[in-house]
Amino acid sequence: MKPFMDKDFMLHNDTAKKLYHEYAEDMPIFDYHCHLSPQEMYEDKPFSSITQIFLDGDHYKWRYMRSMGIEEKYMTGHRTGNQMSDYERFEAFCSSLQYAIGNPLYHWTHLELQRYFGIDTVCRKDTAREIFDRANAVIKEKNMSPSYLINSSNVAVIGTTDDPIDSLEWHKKIAQKGHINAKVIPSFRPDFMLNIEKPTFVPYIKKLSEVSGIEIKSYKDLVKAIYSRIEYFNSVGCRVSDHALDGVPYYEGISASDVFNKAMSGESLSDNEVKAYKSAMLIELAKKYKELDWAMQLHIGALRNNNNKMFKLLGADTGFDSIADYSIAEDLSHLLNAMEKTDNLPKTILYTLNPKDNYVIGTMLGNFQGAGKGGKIQFGSGWWFCDQRDGMTDQMRALANLGALNKFVGMLTDSRSFLSYTRHEYFRRIMCNILGTWVEDGEFPADYDTLETIVKGICFNNAKEYFGVDC
Repeated sequence: MKPFMDKDFMLHNDTAKKLYHEYAEDMPIFDYHCHLSPQEMYEDKPFSSITQIFLDGDHYKWRYMRSMGIEEKYMTGHRTGNQMSDYERFEAFCSSLQYAIGNPLYHWTHLELQRYFGIDTVCRKDTAREIFDRANAVIKEKNMSPSYLINSSNVAVIGTTDDPIDSLEWHKKIAQKGHINAKVIPSFRPDFMLNIEKPTFVPYIKKLSEVSGIEIKSYKDLVKAIYSRIEYFNSVGCRVSDHALDGVPYYEGISASDVFNKAMSGESLSDNEVKAYKSAMLIELAKKYKELDWAMQLHIGALRNNNNKMFKLLGADTGFDSIADYSIAEDLSHLLNAMEKTDNLPKTILYTLNPKDNYVIGTMLGNFQGAGKGGKIQFGSGWWFCDQRDGMTDQMRALANLGALNKFVGMLTDSRSFLSYTRHEYFRRIMCNILGTWVEDGEFPADYDTLETIVKGICFNNAKEYFGVDC
């Protein structure tokens, strides 16, 4: 029997161990997409307890606790005024995690305890007090804050997620303060401007007009205003955009300008009108991204806010989303082709939340790759519900079967937790085990010069080259 989560955890052969310990383990982290708060990074307030770090914003943990029948007050009571003590909440978490066999939370949590707190004790109800007290002592001793967790994790770049109307003041202040070793750069996320069918659209356009200083009376004005914000983001170091797409919008034959005018007048829109506006705007944005050599991320396939009762109580991003099952192949092909035919397809990362589309994405890449730029179109890492062992393995195997795994830009946290950098370790162990198994099975030679280049590329070097960030 192997020991629980030792130094060779998830590394099942000698080659895998060599690849991880000699090539992957000490590589810096290029976390090009996350949801950490730049304000929290700048203010850098020390954490009060392990509960604050573990539970206050981690909806992965909340979902599991709900599945175990734990009352909501132990997860989100701090948001609704039904406050339980930090220890009561932590004990509830440990008592549920004790039974999380097969769930990646079990591994993530114990990696976090080992790497940041030096605690090897297994989480159980009867060990909760010991872990709570020991972790809190470490927090106090090390004055543990966001910068401490980032700096001790060997992070080179952090890409936050930011709205076009954001002032980016916190990014500027972080750079001036110099307390974080990583380069913290914004990412351009214009979802509110794209979601023309939602009641937030018209008020948002008015805010965009104010921030950009451009009076938005027409679709042409809107494009001008959003371009001005892209230029501003670029001046603050942004090199990547991000779009949350439920399905893939594409429709021809309806004027985006007419649709915009209808929306601003308060008229209802048909599904095809919404698709026509969104696809036209994505094509406009891609043109600007290509001009500035940005990468465009398309996150496809989430079904959000399924529980109306809990959405009204807690809002978005609280653990009530799931995987959608849209058909995406044809519309994705049309959308990328519309960008490509005018030579305005930027570097693009395609993520699918539904594993059924792994081979759709994997084969779509090859249609639009660019000469002289290996891996221009990327198959994004296993995302959200798929950033666990099976999801990551399936994504990498699909990419290897259908494209160039060696050009893969690797893992990202996509997280709101400052402890999530251990997920890069988790990913690297899984990746090295896949490669090591192929070598051990005689499917790839024990050519360690080549293997070193592949491993270090996927861990860090490919992302550094792809995004063009000096770090």
